[in-house]
Amino acid sequence: MSTPSNLIALAAGGTGGHVFPASALACEMTTRGWQVVFITDRRGGAVSNMENIQTYRVRAGGVAGKSLLGRLRSIPELAIGTLQARRLLKRLSPDVVVGFGGYASVPTMMAATWGTCHTAIHEQNAVLGRANRLFARKVDKIAMSYATCRAVPPEAASKIVQTGMPVRSDIIAMRDSAYPQLDGGAAINLMVIGGSQGARVFSDVVPHAIAGLPDALRRRIRVVQQCRKEDLSCVRDAYGAMNVAAELADFFSDMPDRLAAAHLVISRSGASSVAEILAVGRPSILVPYPHAVDDHQSANAHAVAEVGAGWMMDQSIFTSENLTERLSELLGAEGLLTRAALHARRAGFADAAHRLADMVEMLVLPNGNGHHEGRAAA
Repeated sequence: MSTPSNLIALAAGGTGGHVFPASALACEMTTRGWQVVFITDRRGGAVSNMENIQTYRVRAGGVAGKSLLGRLRSIPELAIGTLQARRLLKRLSPDVVVGFGGYASVPTMMAATWGTCHTAIHEQNAVLGRANRLFARKVDKIAMSYATCRAVPPEAASKIVQTGMPVRSDIIAMRDSAYPQLDGGAAINLMVIGGSQGARVFSDVVPHAIAGLPDALRRRIRVVQQCRKEDLSCVRDAYGAMNVAAELADFFSDMPDRLAAAHLVISRSGASSVAEILAVGRPSILVPYPHAVDDHQSANAHAVAEVGAGWMMDQSIFTSENLTERLSELLGAEGLLTRAALHARRAGFADAAHRLADMVEMLVLPNGNGHHEGRAAA
Protein backbone atom coordinates (compact mmCIF):
# COMPACT_ATOMS: atom_id res chain seq x y z
CA MET A 1 0.00 0.00 0.00
CA SER A 2 1.21 3.52 -0.74
CA THR A 3 0.08 7.07 -0.18
CA PRO A 4 -0.81 9.07 -3.31
CA SER A 5 1.38 12.02 -4.16
CA ASN A 6 -1.77 14.10 -4.82
CA LEU A 7 -0.52 15.19 -8.24
CA ILE A 8 -2.82 15.38 -11.25
CA ALA A 9 -1.75 16.10 -14.83
CA LEU A 10 -4.27 17.71 -17.17
CA ALA A 11 -3.81 17.39 -20.93
CA ALA A 12 -5.53 20.20 -22.80
CA GLY A 13 -4.95 22.83 -25.43
CA GLY A 14 -6.28 24.39 -28.58
CA THR A 15 -9.68 26.05 -28.17
CA GLY A 16 -11.20 27.41 -25.00
CA GLY A 17 -13.80 24.66 -25.12
CA HIS A 18 -11.05 22.19 -24.21
CA VAL A 19 -9.06 24.46 -21.92
CA PHE A 20 -11.84 25.86 -19.74
CA PRO A 21 -13.06 22.57 -18.22
CA ALA A 22 -9.43 21.68 -17.55
CA SER A 23 -8.86 24.95 -15.72
CA ALA A 24 -12.11 24.49 -13.77
CA LEU A 25 -10.96 21.06 -12.63
CA ALA A 26 -7.54 22.51 -11.77
CA CYS A 27 -9.16 25.08 -9.47
CA GLU A 28 -11.32 22.45 -7.78
CA MET A 29 -8.44 20.01 -7.28
CA THR A 30 -6.25 22.79 -5.90
CA THR A 31 -8.86 23.63 -3.27
CA ARG A 32 -8.80 19.95 -2.28
CA GLY A 33 -5.07 20.06 -1.66
CA TRP A 34 -3.86 18.54 -4.93
CA GLN A 35 -0.91 19.70 -6.98
CA VAL A 36 -1.89 20.32 -10.60
CA VAL A 37 0.16 20.52 -13.79
CA PHE A 38 -0.99 21.37 -17.31
CA ILE A 39 0.49 19.61 -20.31
CA THR A 40 -0.27 21.22 -23.64
CA ASP A 41 1.34 21.79 -27.03
CA ARG A 42 3.58 24.63 -28.12
CA ARG A 43 0.57 26.81 -28.98
CA GLY A 44 -0.92 26.40 -25.52
CA GLY A 45 -0.73 30.01 -24.46
CA ALA A 46 -4.38 29.81 -23.43
CA VAL A 47 -3.36 28.13 -20.18
CA SER A 48 -0.37 30.33 -19.42
CA ASN A 49 -2.45 32.68 -17.25
CA MET A 50 -3.32 29.95 -14.74
CA GLU A 51 -1.88 31.13 -11.44
CA ASN A 52 0.27 28.68 -9.52
CA ILE A 53 -0.17 25.99 -12.18
CA GLN A 54 3.01 24.62 -13.71
CA THR A 55 2.65 24.30 -17.49
CA TYR A 56 4.65 21.94 -19.69
CA ARG A 57 4.65 21.83 -23.48
CA VAL A 58 5.17 18.90 -25.79
CA ARG A 59 5.00 18.69 -29.54
CA ALA A 60 1.74 17.62 -31.16
CA GLY A 61 0.59 17.19 -34.74
CA GLY A 62 -3.06 17.78 -35.59
CA VAL A 63 -4.60 15.96 -38.54
CA ALA A 64 -8.20 17.19 -38.67
CA GLY A 65 -8.89 19.08 -41.88
CA LYS A 66 -5.41 18.54 -43.28
CA SER A 67 -4.48 17.12 -46.66
CA LEU A 68 -2.91 13.69 -46.91
CA LEU A 69 0.52 15.33 -47.11
CA GLY A 70 -0.26 17.43 -44.05
CA ARG A 71 -1.32 14.36 -42.12
CA LEU A 72 1.86 12.52 -43.03
CA ARG A 73 3.93 15.47 -41.88
CA SER A 74 2.11 15.41 -38.53
CA ILE A 75 3.20 11.86 -37.70
CA PRO A 76 6.79 12.74 -36.68
CA GLU A 77 5.49 15.60 -34.53
CA LEU A 78 3.10 13.25 -32.76
CA ALA A 79 5.79 10.63 -32.24
CA ILE A 80 8.24 13.15 -30.78
CA GLY A 81 5.53 14.64 -28.58
CA THR A 82 4.56 11.23 -27.25
CA LEU A 83 8.17 10.48 -26.29
CA GLN A 84 8.44 13.90 -24.62
CA ALA A 85 5.23 13.26 -22.70
CA ARG A 86 6.36 9.78 -21.67
CA ARG A 87 9.61 11.16 -20.21
CA LEU A 88 7.72 13.96 -18.49
CA LEU A 89 5.16 11.64 -16.89
CA LYS A 90 7.89 9.31 -15.72
CA ARG A 91 9.62 12.24 -14.02
CA LEU A 92 6.46 13.76 -12.51
CA SER A 93 4.80 10.46 -11.57
CA PRO A 94 1.24 11.83 -11.35
CA ASP A 95 -1.54 9.86 -9.69
CA VAL A 96 -3.98 10.65 -12.49
CA VAL A 97 -3.80 12.01 -16.03
CA VAL A 98 -6.99 13.55 -17.42
CA GLY A 99 -7.39 14.48 -21.09
CA PHE A 100 -9.88 17.03 -22.40
CA GLY A 101 -9.80 16.29 -26.11
CA GLY A 102 -8.24 18.15 -28.98
CA TYR A 103 -5.09 17.03 -30.73
CA ALA A 104 -2.93 18.83 -28.14
CA SER A 105 -3.97 16.19 -25.61
CA VAL A 106 -3.05 13.20 -27.79
CA PRO A 107 0.70 12.80 -27.01
CA THR A 108 0.13 13.01 -23.26
CA MET A 109 -2.84 10.64 -23.23
CA MET A 110 -1.02 8.20 -25.49
CA ALA A 111 1.93 8.14 -23.10
CA ALA A 112 -0.35 7.85 -20.07
CA THR A 113 -2.40 4.95 -21.43
CA TRP A 114 0.77 3.09 -22.40
CA GLY A 115 1.85 3.32 -18.77
CA THR A 116 0.06 2.25 -15.62
CA CYS A 117 -1.12 5.51 -14.07
CA HIS A 118 -4.83 6.19 -13.61
CA THR A 119 -6.38 7.88 -16.64
CA ALA A 120 -9.63 9.59 -17.58
CA ILE A 121 -11.01 11.79 -20.34
CA HIS A 122 -13.66 14.50 -20.29
CA GLU A 123 -15.94 15.02 -23.29
CA GLN A 124 -17.55 18.43 -23.62
CA ASN A 125 -19.93 17.60 -26.47
CA ALA A 126 -22.71 15.10 -27.15
CA VAL A 127 -20.50 13.25 -29.62
CA LEU A 128 -17.15 11.81 -28.56
CA GLY A 129 -14.38 13.84 -30.17
CA ARG A 130 -11.75 12.26 -32.37
CA ALA A 131 -8.94 12.57 -29.84
CA ASN A 132 -11.05 11.18 -27.01
CA ARG A 133 -12.22 8.36 -29.27
CA LEU A 134 -8.63 7.14 -29.51
CA PHE A 135 -8.49 6.52 -25.77
CA ALA A 136 -12.06 5.61 -24.80
CA ARG A 137 -11.24 1.89 -24.63
CA LYS A 138 -8.00 2.45 -22.68
CA VAL A 139 -8.81 4.97 -19.97
CA ASP A 140 -10.31 4.12 -16.58
CA LYS A 141 -13.19 6.61 -16.72
CA ILE A 142 -15.00 8.76 -19.28
CA ALA A 143 -16.61 11.94 -17.94
CA MET A 144 -19.57 13.09 -20.04
CA SER A 145 -21.33 16.44 -20.27
CA TYR A 146 -24.60 14.93 -21.53
CA ALA A 147 -26.72 11.94 -20.57
CA THR A 148 -26.14 10.48 -24.03
CA CYS A 149 -23.10 10.72 -26.28
CA ARG A 150 -22.56 9.43 -29.80
CA ALA A 151 -19.50 7.51 -30.99
CA VAL A 152 -18.72 5.88 -27.64
CA PRO A 153 -17.44 2.32 -28.23
CA PRO A 154 -19.91 -0.20 -26.70
CA GLU A 155 -17.15 -1.80 -24.65
CA ALA A 156 -16.41 1.58 -23.03
CA ALA A 157 -19.99 2.31 -21.96
CA SER A 158 -19.44 1.00 -18.42
CA LYS A 159 -16.75 3.65 -17.85
CA ILE A 160 -19.09 6.61 -18.35
CA VAL A 161 -19.80 9.06 -15.53
CA GLN A 162 -22.03 12.04 -16.27
CA THR A 163 -20.38 15.02 -14.64
CA GLY A 164 -21.66 17.83 -16.83
CA MET A 165 -19.63 20.63 -18.38
CA PRO A 166 -17.99 23.06 -15.92
CA VAL A 167 -19.12 26.68 -16.21
CA ARG A 168 -17.78 29.94 -14.83
CA SER A 169 -18.46 30.90 -11.22
CA ASP A 170 -20.38 34.03 -12.27
CA ILE A 171 -22.72 31.80 -14.29
CA ILE A 172 -23.20 29.48 -11.31
CA ALA A 173 -24.12 32.54 -9.23
CA MET A 174 -27.19 32.99 -11.48
CA ARG A 175 -28.34 29.40 -10.95
CA ASP A 176 -31.03 30.33 -8.44
CA SER A 177 -32.38 33.33 -10.36
CA ALA A 178 -36.08 32.76 -11.02
CA TYR A 179 -37.35 32.58 -14.58
CA PRO A 180 -38.78 36.04 -15.39
CA GLN A 181 -42.56 36.31 -15.35
CA LEU A 182 -44.01 36.12 -18.85
CA ASP A 183 -47.65 37.12 -18.81
CA GLY A 184 -50.08 39.74 -20.06
CA GLY A 185 -48.40 42.56 -21.89
CA ALA A 186 -45.07 42.31 -20.09
CA ALA A 187 -41.83 42.83 -22.00
CA ILE A 188 -40.25 39.74 -23.58
CA ASN A 189 -36.47 39.61 -23.26
CA LEU A 190 -34.80 37.91 -26.22
CA MET A 191 -31.07 37.26 -26.05
CA VAL A 192 -29.08 36.42 -29.19
CA ILE A 193 -25.60 34.94 -28.71
CA GLY A 194 -23.42 34.57 -31.76
CA GLY A 195 -20.66 32.56 -30.18
CA SER A 196 -17.02 33.65 -30.11
CA GLN A 197 -17.29 35.16 -33.60
CA GLY A 198 -20.79 36.69 -33.38
CA ALA A 199 -22.51 34.60 -36.06
CA ARG A 200 -23.30 36.70 -39.14
CA VAL A 201 -26.40 34.63 -39.88
CA PHE A 202 -28.05 35.89 -36.68
CA SER A 203 -27.47 39.49 -37.75
CA ASP A 204 -29.07 38.73 -41.10
CA VAL A 205 -32.04 36.67 -39.90
CA VAL A 206 -33.16 37.71 -36.42
CA PRO A 207 -34.11 41.39 -37.07
CA HIS A 208 -36.18 40.44 -40.12
CA ALA A 209 -37.84 37.62 -38.18
CA ILE A 210 -38.88 40.03 -35.43
CA ALA A 211 -40.17 42.46 -38.04
CA GLY A 212 -42.54 39.72 -39.23
CA LEU A 213 -44.18 39.22 -35.83
CA PRO A 214 -47.70 40.56 -35.18
CA ASP A 215 -47.60 44.19 -34.03
CA ALA A 216 -48.86 43.45 -30.51
CA LEU A 217 -46.17 40.82 -29.97
CA ARG A 218 -43.35 42.76 -31.62
CA ARG A 219 -43.97 45.80 -29.39
CA ARG A 220 -43.19 43.64 -26.35
CA ILE A 221 -39.82 42.39 -27.64
CA ARG A 222 -36.61 43.63 -26.01
CA VAL A 223 -33.44 42.38 -27.71
CA VAL A 224 -29.92 41.88 -26.39
CA GLN A 225 -27.76 40.71 -29.29
CA GLN A 226 -24.10 39.89 -29.74
CA CYS A 227 -22.94 40.95 -33.22
CA ARG A 228 -19.71 41.22 -35.09
CA LYS A 229 -18.36 44.78 -35.02
CA GLU A 230 -18.88 45.17 -38.74
CA ASP A 231 -22.56 44.22 -38.39
CA LEU A 232 -23.47 46.52 -35.50
CA SER A 233 -24.53 49.51 -37.58
CA CYS A 234 -26.85 47.69 -39.98
CA VAL A 235 -28.44 45.59 -37.21
CA ARG A 236 -29.02 48.71 -35.11
CA ASP A 237 -30.69 50.40 -38.09
CA ALA A 238 -32.92 47.35 -38.66
CA TYR A 239 -34.23 47.35 -35.10
CA GLY A 240 -34.58 51.13 -35.09
CA ALA A 241 -36.75 51.04 -38.21
CA MET A 242 -39.31 48.85 -36.39
CA ASN A 243 -39.01 50.68 -33.03
CA VAL A 244 -37.75 47.58 -31.23
CA ALA A 245 -35.57 48.26 -28.19
CA ALA A 246 -32.22 46.58 -28.76
CA GLU A 247 -28.87 46.53 -26.97
CA LEU A 248 -26.11 45.45 -29.33
CA ALA A 249 -22.43 44.74 -28.73
CA ASP A 250 -19.67 42.50 -29.95
CA PHE A 251 -19.08 41.46 -26.34
CA PHE A 252 -21.09 41.69 -23.12
CA SER A 253 -19.05 41.71 -19.92
CA ASP A 254 -22.21 41.08 -17.87
CA MET A 255 -23.29 37.98 -19.79
CA PRO A 256 -24.51 36.08 -16.68
CA ASP A 257 -26.93 38.89 -15.76
CA ARG A 258 -28.14 39.11 -19.34
CA LEU A 259 -28.77 35.36 -19.46
CA ALA A 260 -30.68 35.46 -16.18
CA ALA A 261 -32.96 38.23 -17.51
CA ALA A 262 -33.73 36.41 -20.78
CA HIS A 263 -37.04 34.69 -21.52
CA LEU A 264 -35.56 33.00 -24.59
CA VAL A 265 -32.03 32.63 -25.96
CA ILE A 266 -31.04 32.17 -29.61
CA SER A 267 -27.54 30.73 -29.82
CA ARG A 268 -25.03 28.51 -31.51
CA SER A 269 -24.69 25.17 -29.75
CA GLY A 270 -21.03 25.00 -28.81
CA ALA A 271 -20.30 23.14 -25.59
CA SER A 272 -19.61 26.20 -23.42
CA SER A 273 -22.59 28.22 -24.68
CA VAL A 274 -25.04 25.36 -24.13
CA ALA A 275 -23.63 24.56 -20.68
CA GLU A 276 -24.06 28.18 -19.56
CA ILE A 277 -27.62 28.43 -20.90
CA LEU A 278 -28.61 25.21 -19.13
CA ALA A 279 -26.85 26.11 -15.89
CA VAL A 280 -28.87 29.33 -15.65
CA GLY A 281 -32.00 27.45 -16.72
CA ARG A 282 -33.15 29.33 -19.80
CA PRO A 283 -34.97 27.92 -22.85
CA SER A 284 -33.20 28.27 -26.16
CA ILE A 285 -33.42 28.04 -29.92
CA LEU A 286 -30.13 26.46 -30.97
CA VAL A 287 -28.69 26.88 -34.46
CA PRO A 288 -25.70 24.54 -34.84
CA TYR A 289 -22.64 25.80 -36.69
CA PRO A 290 -22.84 23.64 -39.84
CA HIS A 291 -19.09 23.18 -40.29
CA ALA A 292 -18.22 22.00 -36.78
CA VAL A 293 -15.98 18.92 -36.62
CA ASP A 294 -18.07 15.73 -36.48
CA ASP A 295 -21.15 17.98 -36.50
CA HIS A 296 -20.86 18.08 -32.72
CA GLN A 297 -22.97 21.23 -32.42
CA SER A 298 -25.93 19.38 -33.94
CA ALA A 299 -25.44 16.59 -31.42
CA ASN A 300 -25.45 19.13 -28.59
CA ALA A 301 -28.62 20.79 -29.87
CA HIS A 302 -30.34 17.41 -30.25
CA ALA A 303 -29.45 16.55 -26.66
CA VAL A 304 -31.03 19.79 -25.42
CA ALA A 305 -34.16 19.30 -27.53
CA GLU A 306 -34.57 15.70 -26.38
CA VAL A 307 -34.96 16.76 -22.75
CA GLY A 308 -37.42 19.53 -23.62
CA ALA A 309 -35.02 22.36 -22.75
CA GLY A 310 -34.98 23.98 -26.18
CA TRP A 311 -35.49 23.72 -29.91
CA MET A 312 -33.04 23.05 -32.71
CA MET A 313 -33.08 24.80 -36.09
CA ASP A 314 -30.59 23.72 -38.73
CA GLN A 315 -28.93 26.69 -40.40
CA SER A 316 -30.30 25.44 -43.73
CA ILE A 317 -33.84 26.27 -42.53
CA PHE A 318 -32.90 29.21 -40.31
CA THR A 319 -34.66 31.86 -42.38
CA SER A 320 -36.48 34.96 -41.19
CA GLU A 321 -39.82 33.42 -42.22
CA ASN A 322 -39.19 30.18 -40.33
CA LEU A 323 -37.88 32.00 -37.27
CA THR A 324 -40.92 34.30 -37.25
CA GLU A 325 -43.14 31.21 -37.23
CA ARG A 326 -41.14 29.58 -34.44
CA LEU A 327 -41.10 32.73 -32.29
CA SER A 328 -44.85 33.19 -32.74
CA GLU A 329 -45.39 29.60 -31.64
CA LEU A 330 -43.13 29.78 -28.58
CA LEU A 331 -44.14 33.23 -27.38
CA GLY A 332 -47.83 32.65 -27.98
CA ALA A 333 -48.21 29.31 -26.18
CA GLU A 334 -49.02 29.81 -22.51
CA GLY A 335 -46.50 28.15 -20.21
CA LEU A 336 -44.38 26.64 -22.99
CA LEU A 337 -41.23 28.65 -22.30
CA THR A 338 -41.66 28.34 -18.55
CA ARG A 339 -41.77 24.55 -18.82
CA ALA A 340 -38.72 24.55 -21.10
CA ALA A 341 -36.86 26.71 -18.57
CA LEU A 342 -37.58 24.12 -15.88
CA HIS A 343 -36.25 21.34 -18.11
CA ALA A 344 -33.16 23.42 -18.91
CA ARG A 345 -32.40 23.92 -15.24
CA ARG A 346 -32.77 20.20 -14.58
CA ALA A 347 -30.38 19.44 -17.46
CA GLY A 348 -27.74 21.93 -16.32
CA PHE A 349 -24.91 21.20 -13.90
CA ALA A 350 -23.80 23.93 -11.53
CA ASP A 351 -21.51 21.47 -9.75
CA ALA A 352 -19.81 19.90 -12.78
CA ALA A 353 -16.28 20.71 -11.60
CA HIS A 354 -17.09 19.19 -8.21
CA ARG A 355 -18.49 16.03 -9.83
CA LEU A 356 -15.46 15.76 -12.07
CA ALA A 357 -13.11 16.11 -9.11
CA ASP A 358 -15.07 13.46 -7.20
CA MET A 359 -14.65 11.06 -10.12
CA VAL A 360 -10.90 11.71 -10.18
CA GLU A 361 -10.52 11.12 -6.47
CA MET A 362 -12.50 7.89 -6.64
CA LEU A 363 -9.97 6.61 -9.17
CA VAL A 364 -7.12 7.21 -6.79
CA LEU A 365 -8.92 6.65 -3.49
CA PRO A 366 -11.51 3.96 -4.24
CA ASN A 367 -11.96 3.15 -0.56
CA GLY A 368 -12.08 6.76 0.54
CA ASN A 369 -9.36 6.14 3.11
CA GLY A 370 -6.48 7.99 1.51
CA HIS A 371 -4.73 4.84 0.32
CA HIS A 372 -4.78 2.73 -2.80
CA GLU A 373 -2.75 0.05 -4.42
CA GLY A 374 0.32 1.79 -5.76
CA ARG A 375 0.49 2.26 -9.52
CA ALA A 376 3.69 3.51 -11.07
CA ALA A 377 3.52 6.29 -13.62
CA ALA A 378 4.48 5.73 -17.23
